[in-house]
Amino acid sequence: MAKADPGQRCADSGLHWDKGIEGQRKADLGDGSYRNPIVSGDHPDPAVLKDGDDYYMTFTPFAASPGLAIWHSTDLVGWTPIATALHKPMGNVFAVNLCKHGNRYYIYLPAQRSGGDWSIFAIAAERITGPWSEPVDLGIPGCIDPAHVVGEDGRRYLFVNGIRMIRLRDDGLATDGQLVHAYTPWQYPQDWIVEDFAPEGPKLLRRNDWFYLVSAVGGTAGPPTSHMVIVARSRSVHGPWENCPHNPIVRTQSAAEPWWSRGHATFVEGPAGDWWMVYHGYENGFRTLGRQTLLEPMAWTADGWPVATGGDLSRPLRKPSGGKASPVGFALSDDFSSDRFGIQWSFHDPRPDEMRRVRRADGSMELAGAGTSPVDSSPMVCGVGDRAYVAELTLEPSANAEAGLLLFYNHKAFVGVGFTPDTIKTFEYAQELDWARIRRPNRRVRVRLTNDHNVVTFEYSHDDGRSWQLHTLRMEVSGIHHNVFGDFLSLKLGIYCAGKGTARLGDFRYRAIEGNPLA
Repeated sequence: MAKADPGQRCADSGLHWDKGIEGQRKADLGDGSYRNPIVSGDHPDPAVLKDGDDYYMTFTPFAASPGLAIWHSTDLVGWTPIATALHKPMGNVFAVNLCKHGNRYYIYLPAQRSGGDWSIFAIAAERITGPWSEPVDLGIPGCIDPAHVVGEDGRRYLFVNGIRMIRLRDDGLATDGQLVHAYTPWQYPQDWIVEDFAPEGPKLLRRNDWFYLVSAVGGTAGPPTSHMVIVARSRSVHGPWENCPHNPIVRTQSAAEPWWSRGHATFVEGPAGDWWMVYHGYENGFRTLGRQTLLEPMAWTADGWPVATGGDLSRPLRKPSGGKASPVGFALSDDFSSDRFGIQWSFHDPRPDEMRRVRRADGSMELAGAGTSPVDSSPMVCGVGDRAYVAELTLEPSANAEAGLLLFYNHKAFVGVGFTPDTIKTFEYAQELDWARIRRPNRRVRVRLTNDHNVVTFEYSHDDGRSWQLHTLRMEVSGIHHNVFGDFLSLKLGIYCAGKGTARLGDFRYRAIEGNPLA
């Protein structure tokens, strides 16, 4: 049987990126310009820290664990992960704050334990790469989106969604007061098409004796014109706050734009002293990739207000001046000989002891079964940032085990193929298609997944890739995203093992296949 060509070029979308590792799209175009996103794929709620000549950033991990990968850059355009801050499951973790006070780094993170209320926790480290301390519960119930700031009084504070604030002790690891109302956000016109008012994502900056409070309203998802960036300023963290006359300074105006639901911004000074905004947005036509990280230039008016200057984010923009070129991304291909959990792999909604399922030996990984199928197996998942790609994996399921390759959103929404020692199974939209079962031995099988702009094809080989069998069912997955299934997640590559046995995993390979005449 003819071997399918996974490298076949996909339809030209009209937007082109430079090619990085494995053909992954890269923001830096190599000519002094860049094209968004600066970090592609599911990297929402960017928390950005400028530390001398270095920039660090982390993102919302949600229920994935290990999580909170910390990324590094020296030019605001090229980013690569360097460490993982959170190694134990905390439940659902939302937008975090990364900051430095004195010589210590802090991450403030909201977490919702299973069946419980939200609370804000703190972890700290002497070095950005860790080790990070065990999480300390600050006892701030029902709050998300913390933002650290030092007031004009020298005291430390956290702002949270609402927009409310609470004072911290000097060590930043306990509260020192009550949660109080801080600011009533600017109100957009009632006829604007948004999801919800939802004041959230506060970020604070002190500049020229002003405190600038940057926040988001309009809802995170829903209509493309939801979510926006608004600004207020005050001489004191205690207010009163004056709204920016240019609000909202960022908002998607039309569904025809390349980036939807833009918001949750941080202002950051560039290497040469100019100013930039880092925020997230959904890519038009690719909500399946989650909210991606965007960089837009900004400026300050003569009377001290910020304005966005990026204009049309579909076109190349001038890179920040003065920074050194940074490494970009990392290879997703994995021979499983080293631990890449927290940087690349994580378990979706894991139990406290999920990592016990993993054992490495002889250049491969052995994954113990859990649950009965992908519906309850807690698969290991890997985020992707390309609009078209191929992934391959070798599986060796033991007796009493079932293993497979998925595109996984959550336990209510996934597609994939699975293999037991004697059967091939097909999963479409979180259901096994009993009629599609194929009886055949599967002692060792190589499986390939091609996602070509949300059209998914599976193939499998029983001779280590020398010949391939095209799976009979193709799937279209553009509807698997938050506006349909909730949870604010993305469609990730997933590997599952269910049952009482184990599966040996080997030679995971990834390659982007987006057509790109710039390469």
